[in-house]
Amino acid sequence: MQRSTQRHGALRRLSLCAAVSLSLASGAAFAQSNASGTIFGRVAQPEGATIHLQNLDTGLARDVGVDADGRYRASSLPVGRYKVSVERAGNVAETRDNVQVSLGGVDVSFAGAAAASTADAQNLEGVQVVGNALPAIDVSQVDSRTVLTSEQLQKLPLARDVTAAALLAPGVIAGDSRYGNVASFGGSSASENQYYINGYAVTNALTGLGFTSLPYDAIDQQQIFTGGYGAEYGRSTGGVINIVTKRGGNEWKGGVGFYIQPSGARQNPRNIYRQNGTLYQTRENNKSTDTQYTGYISGPLIKDKLFLYAAGDFTRSDSRATSVATAPQKTYQENKATKWMAKIDWNINDSNLLEVTGLGDKTNTERSVYKYDYASGTRAGYIGTDNLKNFDAGPGSAPGGDVYIGKYTGYITDDLTVTALYGHSKTVHERDLSYASNPNCPWITDSRSVSTPITGCGLVNGTVLGKGAKDETHGYRFDVEYRIGDHDLRVGVDNQTLKSTAGNVYEGGYRWVYQDAGEVPNRPDIVPPPGDDYFVEKRLFQTGASVKTEQEAQYIEDHWQATDRFMLYLGLRNEQFKNINGDGDTYVKQRHQLAPRIGATWDVFGDSSFKVYANAGRYHLAIPSNVAIRGASASTYYSEYYSYTGVGPNGEPTGVTQLGGRRYLNGEDGTPLDPKTVAAKDIKAYYQDEYILGFDKALGENWSFGAKATYRKLKSSIDDFCDSRPFEAYAAAHNIDISNASLPGCYLFNPGESNTFLVDTGGGNYVPFNITKDDFTSPAGVKFPALKRSYYSLDLYLEHHFADDWYGRIDYTFSRSYGNSEGQLKSDIGQLDPSVTQDWDAPEIMQYTNGPLPNDRTHQLKAYGYWQVSPEFLIGANLAVATGRPKNCIGVDPVDAIDYGASYFECGLKPAPRGSQGRLPYTWNLDLNGEYRPMWGGEKQPLAFTATVFNVTGAQRKVAQVDVGETGAIRNGVPVQSINYQRAIAYQSPRYLRLGVRYDFSL
Repeated sequence: MQRSTQRHGALRRLSLCAAVSLSLASGAAFAQSNASGTIFGRVAQPEGATIHLQNLDTGLARDVGVDADGRYRASSLPVGRYKVSVERAGNVAETRDNVQVSLGGVDVSFAGAAAASTADAQNLEGVQVVGNALPAIDVSQVDSRTVLTSEQLQKLPLARDVTAAALLAPGVIAGDSRYGNVASFGGSSASENQYYINGYAVTNALTGLGFTSLPYDAIDQQQIFTGGYGAEYGRSTGGVINIVTKRGGNEWKGGVGFYIQPSGARQNPRNIYRQNGTLYQTRENNKSTDTQYTGYISGPLIKDKLFLYAAGDFTRSDSRATSVATAPQKTYQENKATKWMAKIDWNINDSNLLEVTGLGDKTNTERSVYKYDYASGTRAGYIGTDNLKNFDAGPGSAPGGDVYIGKYTGYITDDLTVTALYGHSKTVHERDLSYASNPNCPWITDSRSVSTPITGCGLVNGTVLGKGAKDETHGYRFDVEYRIGDHDLRVGVDNQTLKSTAGNVYEGGYRWVYQDAGEVPNRPDIVPPPGDDYFVEKRLFQTGASVKTEQEAQYIEDHWQATDRFMLYLGLRNEQFKNINGDGDTYVKQRHQLAPRIGATWDVFGDSSFKVYANAGRYHLAIPSNVAIRGASASTYYSEYYSYTGVGPNGEPTGVTQLGGRRYLNGEDGTPLDPKTVAAKDIKAYYQDEYILGFDKALGENWSFGAKATYRKLKSSIDDFCDSRPFEAYAAAHNIDISNASLPGCYLFNPGESNTFLVDTGGGNYVPFNITKDDFTSPAGVKFPALKRSYYSLDLYLEHHFADDWYGRIDYTFSRSYGNSEGQLKSDIGQLDPSVTQDWDAPEIMQYTNGPLPNDRTHQLKAYGYWQVSPEFLIGANLAVATGRPKNCIGVDPVDAIDYGASYFECGLKPAPRGSQGRLPYTWNLDLNGEYRPMWGGEKQPLAFTATVFNVTGAQRKVAQVDVGETGAIRNGVPVQSINYQRAIAYQSPRYLRLGVRYDFSL
């Protein structure tokens, strides 16, 4: 927050001091939409006073009344710079100029002219404050938020993306690298966040991972909620990122920019080795050159009425990469990303506003793939091309697409405001593979304990996207705000529908997994021939469906100013979720998911210098759409074992002889699933309870510090279990004939609780199975544990607000995230199936799972800021230090009732509890930047040269590793150890340099 004061005489000084002293005493409550701000405060001797507000950029003007207690409030204001004046009898008595309205509220109280008579009022027109000389402690908030302005985003050394900025907030860490560029908030999995642009949710419609983005320079403010947010927000048990874009004003302005990250200035990435010292991946030449061109234009189409803001980012990345030794390839990739945003603002009149936003986020990737010879370190024959559109070849967390948003704001009276919003988005995903010669290229994996692996001719060596993949959303919200006495009431509806067409198949149709021969748990029919050291498993996987999720919510909230120093927040959100499968049938329907929220703030001294606040709330999360693709629609997934005598040129085995029979995994045999039986009846929604207690304290004029304690507890989860034994035992105990029953392979349920399921025992005869928590117990006596995910933290901060030419902030967070379930994801193995992970699939798989969870970082230190050394030079820094991730050993269970192989928290057939293998090393990262604005560039210094060095020290510590310690096979009664155990999956990003130049101009 910027604070600067121009002093012109004793009268102004007295006025300012009185205003500051009253600013918190007013304690005005407020409410506002998630894409606007509020100005509120108190006027001494309110008789005959009116507050006049004028946007300094657009000319928007608004008059609001002052009540008998001297309070006023102007809500749902477009963010920006305002002039706020007290008028009496048509004359200006006192003015605050250049008041910056951010997302949230700003307290602007007046006392300097309070005692003046009406006749003398016009003599006080010169009494004004230039800049935001308001208290830094905002007593009107009960939530935990970080707000970054466009100015801060430009001055801090940050990657030019939304996630990099979000990572500045306390308690926010980078998610597992296998999920892409996403963040984890407060111990929650990375799919549990919500993302908004100008009030409309742009979260990935299929998985909840990631969001549709926008040009970086188009961001006016980025608001990061880390907890305690009000009833207007839902569908999140992690955090909320809320972005408001820039808008046009009465001055035509524009700008262009160019940024480059040259490969020659990049540090070599670390090679990856197995624990036995063998090379797994050479990465020293895996580099890229990234260039980005940016531009914007802004101004009035009709002065004071109609405004335009438009911006674009055009990025090209040319890279080369050598893949792993088990699938050796050399890839040359060209990636082009185009992001654009255009916004029209229409001030119909001072009481009615209309805004329309359009934005696009498109990515095209062209990959030329060659074979690679690890022995000689040279590129070999050409394999083919892999072209992608709006599709991340890895995790798919950057959905892309086009978004259109319309919003209306009506100031009906001083006390009544209505807002209405409608949005729509659409994304088309494509992936085209073109082989140079042999099109029969299945996925080949060699898990044997050998140095020279078997390889194939595939381009992807994994699953590939099915045809016709796309995502669409549409939604609306309607909000009414009304002030009555000391209460600021707000009610609204918030509905969104998400549609997705998605599916995956193995490249080439099959996956062949070469393994060390031995016993396969729970598969006595698989007996390798005597003397064979190896066998091979053949797997087929195929999914695809068009699914839909309907999300509705209604809410009511009240900011009640109980006393001048005490404000109470009361909120209630009622959510409804409906999930629809590929046949158009509803398989989960949840009604009346009530989420109460309560909070309070206390201005201890009544002078904005010390705030104590607390809140408690419940937060729900819908089942992601992706669940229906595999969990509620027809899919096929089977396994077969073979002995073999040779290997063909495409990596497939030759001379095969089948061992045992085909086993359908998870019951996925291609049969359409009955929507009545795939989920527990009256299944409870995924929800979490949260409690926060904190304080903020001003230290003099420019410093503040504070502390906050947070406790989160996941109370209900939704996942699937894939074990028929509880149904068989229940049927036997209740004399139910299930010989002709149709039992799906997996069922959605509330883990760790009793659940009721409908079972079609034959011919459409549905029988309820009331399976208690104890009924889930395995024949060996293994029980499901109670669901557990808890997070607690203590956040401490010290902040120097921008003054004396510098800004700085330090955050320290002590936290623990522990339990037996990460949530919707399973970062232990990087599983990308939100809400249908392998956790909870059988009681045995949940043994020894209690411990520190993947997103646990016990200690975190973040420090960032910038210094305006002179009018021409600025330097900035960003430091992040964190404890390493917990390590595990995942292996074989002697029973393995569901044929999952090495998937249990057991190694050497002994318990290996979660987190018992220690931690990865702590990480620290320092980024530095500098900016030069030469005076010779022009009077307003429109020309800027920038340089940013990321990871200055070049530390490349391991941030993720393979936690699976065994292959899944058992030889002579001993599990075969995996040569890939503890192999690095990801290191810190190597040091790299970004150079840039910007030029801003007025027309």
